[in-house]
Order: sequence, then C-alpha cells, then structure tokens
Amino acid sequence: MDFEIPADIKAYLAELDAFIEREIRPLERENDNIRFFDHRREHARTDWDNDGQPRHEWEALLAEMRRRADKAGHLRFALPKELGGKDGSNLAMAIIREHLAHKGLGLHNDLQNESSIVGNFPVALLLHRFGTVEQKQRYIEGMLTGKERIAFGLTEPNHGSDATFMETTAIKRGGDWVINGAKRFNTGMHTATVDLVFARTSGKPGDARGISAFLVPVTTPGFKVEHMWWTFNMPSDHAEVSISNVTVPASTMLGEEGMGLDVAQTFVHENRIRQAASSLGAAQYCIDCSVAYANRRMVFGRKLSSNQAIQFPLAELHTEAEMTRGLVRKTAWYLDREHHMDVSPWVAMANYRANRLVCDAADRAMQVHGGVGYSRHHPFEHIFRHHRRYRITEGSEEIQIRRVAGSLFGYWGTQKAPKAAP
Repeated sequence: MDFEIPADIKAYLAELDAFIEREIRPLERENDNIRFFDHRREHARTDWDNDGQPRHEWEALLAEMRRRADKAGHLRFALPKELGGKDGSNLAMAIIREHLAHKGLGLHNDLQNESSIVGNFPVALLLHRFGTVEQKQRYIEGMLTGKERIAFGLTEPNHGSDATFMETTAIKRGGDWVINGAKRFNTGMHTATVDLVFARTSGKPGDARGISAFLVPVTTPGFKVEHMWWTFNMPSDHAEVSISNVTVPASTMLGEEGMGLDVAQTFVHENRIRQAASSLGAAQYCIDCSVAYANRRMVFGRKLSSNQAIQFPLAELHTEAEMTRGLVRKTAWYLDREHHMDVSPWVAMANYRANRLVCDAADRAMQVHGGVGYSRHHPFEHIFRHHRRYRITEGSEEIQIRRVAGSLFGYWGTQKAPKAAP
C-alpha cells in the first residue's frame, strides 16, 4: 500500500495555490468584496426583501471567480476531456476538495453554495452519461458557462429520504408526459432555467423501478415556485415548487423510462464523497485554528493549551480527522475502479462520519475560542451552520447508516458487505 498523495495531484495542489494567490485573493479583496466573507457575510449575501434569495452582487462575484478558474483550466478539472475537463479522478477530487476547504472561508472555495475554483458538476455528468445528443448539446456547455442552470427536484413535502414513495406522477398522453405533484427544497430554483424533476411513471409506491427523470423548463405552464424556504444557513436557494398539469415532450426524459433512480444514485455517490472531503477539510481547519489559538492564549498566567480540558477534545477530533481522511480517500480510490453501487456502503460511511466530524469540530472551535469564537468575526458559526445541513440533505445520516447496516447484515441482496475493501 502507498498512502502518499500521487505526485501529479501534489503538483496540481501547488498550481491551484499559486492561482488562488495570483487571481482569486486579489479579487476577493477589491471593491470591498471581503464583505461576503467577513462578519457581514450573511447580510451581504442575502436579499432579505426578496424571499431570502442570494443577492445578485454575491452571485456575480462567484460567476467572475468561475470565469477566471475556467479560463485557467481549473473549473472543469473533474469533467471528461470531451467536455473541456482533465478526466480528474475521484481520488484527486477528494484530495483537492479537502485541500481547498482546509484553507478556510474564501472566494476560492465557498461551500455555502458549493462554489469552487475546481467545480463539482454532477448534473453535467448525468447529462453526459444519460442524456441524448440533443440534451447534451443544449445544456452541458450552457451549464458550465452559466447560461443554463439545472435545478434538482427529488424531495417532496411528504417524502424525503423515502424517495421511492414520491407522489409526483407523470402520465403519458400521446407523445407528451403530463406531470403533477410538488417538490420541496428544490435546490437552485432562484436562477434555474430547467428543473430536473423526478416523477413516478409506473409501478406502485415503494418500487425502485418506475420513477423517471424529466428536464422541465421552468417557464412551462403549470410549473410554479411557491416560495423559498428560509434555512439555518442563509441565503436560501431551496424552493417549494408546485407542478400542475405540466406537459412536456418525451424528449425531455433523461435516461431510460422507469430508471430515474439510477440517474439520482449516480448524482449522489460522486457528490457525497466530494462533499465528505470538503467537510473533512473544514473540520481540520477548525481543529488547526483551535490548536493555534490555545497555544497563544494566556489564561491564569499560562497557555490555554496547557489544560487537558482543551487538549483532549482537540486530540480526539484530530484523531477522528485522520481516520476519516483514510476512509474518504480509500472510498474515492475504489470509486475510480468499481461500479459506484458496489462502493455505496463506503460512500455512506465516509459521508456521515465526515459530516458529524465537521459539526463537532466547528462547535469545539467556538468553545475553545470562547466569546470571540461565538461571534461572526470568526468563521466557525458559519461553518457549523453550513455543514449541519449535510447531516440531513443528500440522504440523512440515518439513511447513510441504514445503507451500511443493510449491506453488513445482507439486506441489500448480493451487494458486497463493507469489510476490508470492496
């Protein structure tokens, strides 16, 4: 076994660091753009009078960051070469995402809206793998340049983790499909041009088969954004959407009829491991900041770090981070070699452990830093509020643990059990 970061990835990290210092840090500091990252960040980002949506100025800054990253050849790193990418591996992406999140809050990698100089484009990959020629030509490049934005509509008012029980239906009429239902926490709807809507087209509630995916233009009659959900972490791009007799042509279906969950699973597996890596990086940032502060803070005439009450929790978190790092990278390595469904239990393990870790680390950082740690002048409360959602979204941690247990105890059929390796 070789646990060293591959030389090409290590060299690329240095290249990314140089690009950040040359192009992104100056942009972050000019025209008071730092307001989006300092103690004013929540107000600067949130248009409170427009349903809590992201401010245009904030998203314009992110768009400029992405434009510069794309021009430099970094934004599409993980995409296939035919899409202008570099065929970046899952292992490389896990290492890069951890590295960027470990730098702390900044324009280079702001995870509140999952924006980064090295982009994560799961929907573009879905289109590349499952889309028709027409769908690929219409949407992929537009998504990458910002002309198109495809939202993700899976969760419903009555069904979240139990997606196979969704109530949204699509009935075929001639060459069209008529969709009825509702979606909740429909991410990205404030600027979306298209919504990827999952609906039952056959079968009964609970069946894994019989759900299909549709690329629904948001201007289609009967498609309506009812309101935005104000969340623990603002601004919000999570909409409540009603779908009433929305009629779309058969050409809008993404993937095979009745196989929509295959599309969704492909989305979540790559997304979950990359998000886990980001949580790990943010956790290590909180740990490192706490250690540095404890070593310089003087209390009762001696360093704060001389107290075991400070040492032990941070030592345990640092140990947990090291263990999680091994799991995340191992899982990413196998994702590059195995079918993603065979690696599903490891993805679940890595995801829920990393998400717990970052919440614990951010909370501990606030405690170690005391009153100033609780303030918005440090990013720990921001990190906690952002990453807390990942213990619920993209499969709650209970569902992730259920996935591991189902494989471990043989309830997932022939799927391999999570022992030493897939």
